[in-house]
Amino acid sequence: MSTTPQTPYQILGEDGIRTLVNTFYDLMESAPEHAALRRMHAKDLTPMREKLAEYLIGWMGGPPLYADKYGTVCMTEPHEPYWIGPEERDQWLRCMYQALEQSNTPPEAIDMLREPLYRVAEAVRNRPNSRTQSDDVIASG
Repeated sequence: MSTTPQTPYQILGEDGIRTLVNTFYDLMESAPEHAALRRMHAKDLTPMREKLAEYLIGWMGGPPLYADKYGTVCMTEPHEPYWIGPEERDQWLRCMYQALEQSNTPPEAIDMLREPLYRVAEAVRNRPNSRTQSDDVIASG
C-alpha cells in the first residue's frame, strides 16, 4: 500500500486548505491588481471564506463539508448574478495561483491543482466577454 499522498487534501489537510483560502481572500483585499475581483464580493468576506474553504476541502478529496451543509455542489448557480467573462475568470485564477504560491503549498499539490482550478473557473464563466470588452462593443456600436 502506497503512503504517497494521492489528493491535494492528503497533502494540504484541512488547515492547509483554510490557509490557502485565507491567503486568497487576503490577497483579494490587499493587492491592487485584484481590486476588480474584490468589488464582485460582499463587504464582509467572512462567510465566503468559510464557504470556499468547505467547498475546496471536499473538492480536493476531503470530507464533503460544503455538500453536507448546502446540499448541492453546483458552482454555476451562485455565480449567475455576476458578470464573469474571460478576464474575470483570469483575475480569479491569478489570485488563486498567487495564493497557492504564498501559502507555501507544496509544488506537487500546485501541479495537481492548476488545470482543475482552471476548469472550475471556466465552468463558472457565464459571459462570452469581459464586462469591459462588452462595454467597448456597446460604446462603439
